[in-house]
This record gives sequence, structure tokens and C-alpha cells, in this order.
Amino acid sequence: MTASLRVVVCDDQPLIRTGFATIIGAQPDLEVVGECGDGRAAVELAGRLRPDVVVMDVRMPVLDGIEATRLLAGAGVTHPVKVLVVTTFNLDEYVYEALRAGASGFLLKDAPPAQLLHGIRTVATGAALLAPEVTRQLVGRYAARIRPAEHTPPDAPLTPRELEVLRLIADGRSNSEIAATLVISHETVKTYVSRILTKLDLRDRVQAVVYAYRRGLVN
Repeated sequence: MTASLRVVVCDDQPLIRTGFATIIGAQPDLEVVGECGDGRAAVELAGRLRPDVVVMDVRMPVLDGIEATRLLAGAGVTHPVKVLVVTTFNLDEYVYEALRAGASGFLLKDAPPAQLLHGIRTVATGAALLAPEVTRQLVGRYAARIRPAEHTPPDAPLTPRELEVLRLIADGRSNSEIAATLVISHETVKTYVSRILTKLDLRDRVQAVVYAYRRGLVN
């Protein structure tokens, strides 16, 4: 039998936290191993319990969800934990900052239970939760803030085709759309995406989009 995905739920509102935990815990393939009400506690719980996914609120006391996400999944973290951010406001600045801090995706708090469960399972696999069109909206809105720094290290040796695929990812295209655009198979696109993430040491498509904007590969 496949082991259940281990989840920590962090939200400062007890009713929401309990509701999330109840929905998640009712699934045969998911297990809530911890609950907490602030970001500092989330970091401590994750360090002790090593969950597969942390469901993280943004606005919390003691330590907010953005800083907690950076400590759990940000650059330089030796053993990063997948973070699924939940927020009240769609595409607000807090969500962007959380994704930049290392979160693998986000959901709105009023999303139906099925979306929450799908989000946890998706993030746990290493994929980004954001739909392509949402990725385009999110990063496009804040593109000016992630332009290249003056002294960036040289790019990893992507092939011309891999660069082409990366630009299409950054444009918000799904694998199927990329396959149609480049006239290649869906499986070939998946292979290219995997190679790009490996070469650039990126965790998921969200990070690939931010990378492409930061390097000026797309406008």
C-alpha cells in the first residue's frame, strides 16, 4: 500500500484550520500530521515532522506565511518542503511574494474542497499548482519586479529548443499547447520540461517562469 502524503496545516483562524484538517484527514491517501496558527510554529513543526506538504496561510502573527515559506522552501534550504499557500485575495502581492519565496502554488481560501485536495496532491508530486493562465497573470503583473539584476551568473547551457520551450512555459502555455506550437509530442514536451528544471536547478514551472522573466527571456 502506498504511504499517505503527510500534511501540516497552518492558519491562524481556528475554524479554517480545523475545516482544512477535517477535509484533508478524510482522504485515504492524505494524513494531517500537525496543525498550527503561526508561521514560526509551522517551521518548527515541519522541521520535526518532515511533512510532504505544508498548507500555509499568508497573514499570520509571530511569523507571516511568506517568511515561513522562505525558511521552508527558499533558496539555500538544504531539505526544502513543498508549500501550498492559501490566501483570501486572488493574485495579490502577498501571493507573488510567497511564490518567489519558494512556494509551489496557491489556492484561494474559498476554493471548493476538491481543489484543495487536488492542490495538495499536485504540489506533492513536484508540479506547480498554478494553471498556465494564472501563471501568466501572476508573473505578468509583477514582471517589472523580477527583471535581471546587474550581475547575474551565466545561464546554464540550455539548447535552442530548450530555450524555446522555456519561453513558452513563461508565456503560460500548457504542455499540450507547447506540443501543438512546436509540432512535437506531449511526451517530448514533458522530457524537455524535466531537462530544463534539472539543468537550471528549479523545483517546478512557477520557478521556471520567474527565472525566464528575471533573465529577460520574455517580455
